Amino acid sequence: MSDLETAADELAEARRSGKPCPPLRGRLLPEGDVEAAYRVQQRQVGEWLAAGQRRVGAKIGLTSRVVQENFGVYEPDFGVLTDAMAVPDGAEVAIGRLLQPRVEAEVAFVLGTDLPDGRLTTAHLLRAVDHLLPAIEIVDSRVAGWDISIVDTVADNASSGLFVLGTTPRRPGDVDLRLCGMVLEHAGEPVSVGAGAACLGNPLHALAWLADTMARAGDPLRAGDVVLSGALGPMVPVTPGAAYEARISGLGSVRTCFSREAS
Repeated sequence: MSDLETAADELAEARRSGKPCPPLRGRLLPEGDVEAAYRVQQRQVGEWLAAGQRRVGAKIGLTSRVVQENFGVYEPDFGVLTDAMAVPDGAEVAIGRLLQPRVEAEVAFVLGTDLPDGRLTTAHLLRAVDHLLPAIEIVDSRVAGWDISIVDTVADNASSGLFVLGTTPRRPGDVDLRLCGMVLEHAGEPVSVGAGAACLGNPLHALAWLADTMARAGDPLRAGDVVLSGALGPMVPVTPGAAYEARISGLGSVRTCFSREAS
């Protein structure tokens, strides 16, 4: 078995057992070898799809300067979203589904057309987006203690967990995505605040990066895809039994809550 196969198997076992694995970098993956890390990611995603999950989009990670500085990683990455990761707005999440969950508020793009070409202008992107939604991403790490580098998080499907979409679609031209403010609340108190500018300067910049990256990889974004564009503010560790609500100016709100005990 190759080191890449072993890395994929260790991450899969961490998901199954609920016990995080040690960092992969310097052990199974060379430091900085992002290409190898994406091959580990692809191996896992392939297994999920073969087991019956359906791909529904992609997520962009490490777009916020605050998050980048937290982990010492200064470039964005991406992961795959499947239908098994989707949680209805307001629904309770069993805390036992996750290992080390954190929540962050994001702008979600839902595409109306394919994006087969890279280097798209803002005008192209605005025409391609059918609507926007407020979103909470429940990020997670299968790596112990969130001790991650770029290769650790990429291999771990960009530290994806679950995602929650709001139910109030907005047209992209109706929202100033750079200036839209965000507040994430727990028990009525703000626990994270930010704005669209925190996401690579504008969530549209993040979408452009992803569209170009995936087109060059030969796996372009398609009509109907959901794209989580990245955090608008600091991520927040989840407290069992807690409820979180994110409000984004012009987009409305989205809510999720967690069980007190694993089920």
